[in-house]
Amino acid sequence: MDVNGTVAEGFEPVRAAFLRNFETLGDRGAAVAVYRDGRKVVDLWGGAKNVTAAEGADGAGDTGFPADAAPWEHGTAQIVRSATKGVAAAVLLLLAQRGELDLDAPVGHYWPEFKARGKERALVRHVLAHRAGVPVLDRPLTPAEAADPDVTAAAVAAQTPAWEPGNDHGYHAQTYGWLTGELVRRVTGRSIGTWIAEEIAGPLGLDLWVGLPAAQAGRVGRVAPIEAPAAGGGLRLRPKRAVSEAYADPSSLTRRAFAAITPQPDENDPAYRAAVLPASNGIATADGLARFYASLIGEVDGVRLFTPESVALARAEQSAGPDRVLVVPTRFGLGYMLHGSASPLLGDGSFGHPGRGGSLGFADPASGIAFGYVTNGFRKSVTADPRAQALVRAVRAALGE
Repeated sequence: MDVNGTVAEGFEPVRAAFLRNFETLGDRGAAVAVYRDGRKVVDLWGGAKNVTAAEGADGAGDTGFPADAAPWEHGTAQIVRSATKGVAAAVLLLLAQRGELDLDAPVGHYWPEFKARGKERALVRHVLAHRAGVPVLDRPLTPAEAADPDVTAAAVAAQTPAWEPGNDHGYHAQTYGWLTGELVRRVTGRSIGTWIAEEIAGPLGLDLWVGLPAAQAGRVGRVAPIEAPAAGGGLRLRPKRAVSEAYADPSSLTRRAFAAITPQPDENDPAYRAAVLPASNGIATADGLARFYASLIGEVDGVRLFTPESVALARAEQSAGPDRVLVVPTRFGLGYMLHGSASPLLGDGSFGHPGRGGSLGFADPASGIAFGYVTNGFRKSVTADPRAQALVRAVRAALGE
């Protein structure tokens, strides 16, 4: 396996870990980027641009791919699933930073229809911290409906909460995107995808989109599920029983939250990629994801997005403990997962967001590190993919921690 790109002196452990991900952890095509204090110190990519379900079904250890397969190139982008949520959160925090949105105001102040069925006390900060109480829909939406902001706004507004908003937390796997997207539309008159393109990606020169333009479609690789590699003794690592049972039970909040779009969308469908789904269908390069997080905690080529006060908001714990949806203890700030057992990041104070199956982006203000990892092979992991975690450990080793 050829690994392409560069690492700054001292960050060689990241290259070694990235190569091992192909050799032992089943990566087929991937990229990782790391910034420190606004300067890129890791920029690596390798493998195939596209992966199919058939290629990914036989587990790990096979690092080869057909001779005619398109290689992953510098600038290849992939769908990052829920890592998109960290970008959506930045929009709301930036609107608050500019005085256009009050995080302590009721959602219904901006979106009167949302006040229905006991959601009058749901605050904007509850949306960001997964405390709004609407992680599921009584009637799931089709992929076409999920792409229509009028339909999604009406569906979420009409939903009866699963708990009193603000009184508990549970991961809003799909509805988070419709909640944040509608708030942005009500406050700014723009779609959240347009806002990201004009106010975040444009000024920073990011290869990052929520709503992929047709002109960029050729840069994006094909994704598919892959099996986890065999662990010691030929066994595969399995989730805890309570988690497995929650995903298997059609009536559980877990199953229903992830099935808020039914049938499951085809993530390789151009129509799906062009839709604006800020909970799940962002597309980015590893550099785009890392550069975005670098701009939250410091200047990148003269551009900084968050003030120190907004950084403090992003990583101030709002939710902690057993998650009603993920069935494991989780920690959330305002829109971001925080370092913890469910989603280990670089250390206390780190904030970011994984994507189900592999991708990860985060920032660590204490060390000045910003990290982005994208892959085309999705595993069954939700918040702590072993490939991303191996790279995070390598960054930690490079820092001497």
